[in-house]
This record gives sequence, structure tokens and C-alpha cells, in this order.
Amino acid sequence: MTNIHPTAIIEPGAKIGKNVTIEPYVIIKKNVILQDDVTIKSHAYIDGHTTIGEGTVIYPSASIGTKTQAKKYRGETTYVTIGKHCEIREFVTINSSCGEGSTVSIGDHCLIMAYCHIAHHCKIGNHVIMANGAMLAGHVEIEDYVNIGGMTPIHQFVRVGRYAMVGGLSRITNDIPPYTLGAGIPYRLGGLNLVGLKRHNFAIELRKDITKAFKLTYRSGYHLEEALERMQAELSSSEVVQHWIDFCKSSKRGLIGLQPATVTGLDELPVYQDILEE
Repeated sequence: MTNIHPTAIIEPGAKIGKNVTIEPYVIIKKNVILQDDVTIKSHAYIDGHTTIGEGTVIYPSASIGTKTQAKKYRGETTYVTIGKHCEIREFVTINSSCGEGSTVSIGDHCLIMAYCHIAHHCKIGNHVIMANGAMLAGHVEIEDYVNIGGMTPIHQFVRVGRYAMVGGLSRITNDIPPYTLGAGIPYRLGGLNLVGLKRHNFAIELRKDITKAFKLTYRSGYHLEEALERMQAELSSSEVVQHWIDFCKSSKRGLIGLQPATVTGLDELPVYQDILEE
């Protein structure tokens, strides 16, 4: 049963699904779509062509679908889509996009903690966690199962690969490869997110392959193109390895932390001992 508090303001044209809860002093504008079982907590403001997926909870004072902060916006019709079973916490701002028909999208089962900001053209995958105060500039892409630490800003057009864990109080200016772990200003990669990979049941063979891909990229002294060629030739043809290769090949801002290396020969590199543990 839908429960709408009498102090909430819902403009004609807004579409409200079944079993929706709208608490006191919420404002829902005319082009908003709330799917079934959505909860909008008090004082939230939902604007624009915004769709909020089934079971998602919007917490007090969040502002979603409002006009982009991009100066080039000229009144185009743009969109925000939020997936199923997300939690959007207090004072989060999710702006609409910029450019006719463009979209800001957030996948399913995401947790966006208090005071986070998501700007125009951002694309966030499924099961993403953004800790308090993390901020995404325009055109940022966050793949599935990424964790972003608190108070971390991510530069426009940056991509963060899936299963990466980004430490808090970092500053991200370049693409972060999938499956990695790092933090700091300047950002430093600590290796692979092994705990995360094990929790998500990555087989030991895949963990070994990802370790080799990481070493070839960051520790071998090869140019990136040569490192990728060696991966293609020497590693398994699994989707996991191919995703690393494709991510690196398609990087436009360049991979974070990738500097000309002096180390030669993989045999001289330290072994990631816990990768060998089941």
C-alpha cells in the first residue's frame, strides 16, 4: 500500500508505483518515476526526468535529478536512472546530465553514502559503494563492485575498473585498472584487491593470471603495448584477463601510476604469496 505524507508535494505527471513510501516534506517533480517499493525519506528533492528503481531508498535531504552544474548546459532534456535496491544516503547530490538525451546512470544494489556527489554523464555499475564525501566529476565511469573511500575526488573522464578498491582521501586523475587496490596523493597501487577477489570466489587460477597481468603492466619494464601482447600470448583466454587487456587498451586518460619502469625480468619480482592460498 502506497503511503504518502500529506506534507509531501507531488506535481501532476509524476508516476508513483505500488507500495511506495513518501515521508514528510518531500518534493517530487512532474517527470519523476518512482517504481514499486521505493522509499523517499523526509525533505528529499527529486527533480528532472528521473527514474528510481524498485526497492531503492532515498534518505533525508538528498537532491536528485537537479540541473547539471556544467556551464555548457542549455536546457536540453536529460535523464537520471537509479537501479533497484540502492541506498542513497543523506545530502547526496546526483545531478542530471548535459547534452540532449544524455543520462546519468546508477546500477542495482549500490550504496552511495552521505554527502557524495555524482555529476553529469557519470555511469556507475552494480554493487558499487561510495563512502561519505566521495565525488565524481563529469563523464566518470565506475564499473561493478568498486569501493571508493571517503572524501576521494575522481577527475572527469576517469574510469575505475571492476572490483577495484580505492582508498579514502585519495585524488584520482587517471584510470584505475580492475581488480586493484590503492590509495594516496599521489595515488599508489598496492597490488591486487585479493581479499575482494577471494570473497567473490575468483578461482586461484584466475588470481594467478591477474597477478601476472598486473606484474606485466606495472613491474616488468615493458611498454604497455608490449606487456599487453605478452598477456594475450601467455595468459588464459578467460573473460577476466580479457577485461584487463581491454580496459588498458581503451584507456584515454592513461593508467594511474604507470611510469617507465627500470625493473627487468619477472623472475626478480616478489611473489604475491597469498594469491596461492585457496
